Amino acid sequence: MSGLPEIVDSLENKIEKLYQKMELLDKKNQELENKVSASAKVISTQSEEINLLKEQHETLKIANSLLGSDENKRATKLKINSLIREIDYCIAQLSD
Repeated sequence: MSGLPEIVDSLENKIEKLYQKMELLDKKNQELENKVSASAKVISTQSEEINLLKEQHETLKIANSLLGSDENKRATKLKINSLIREIDYCIAQLSD
């Protein structure tokens, strides 16, 4: 029967080692979750910045086309015609 206490001690040691490994893995898991969360925040911020820059780019393209840059003469004419149609429509609405 002297083997039973040794087996119990061995099991206790193994359980303790498993518990320590579990705690270590829990800590690593928490660190990884924190990194994922931080990365998601960065991605979200960068996506918002990209969208803002896209809007600014479109605004600049429209401004350039309205200023009549050589590259965008056709677009400028189309935009001016569109604005004239809108103004004509508004005048017609006011006349009624």
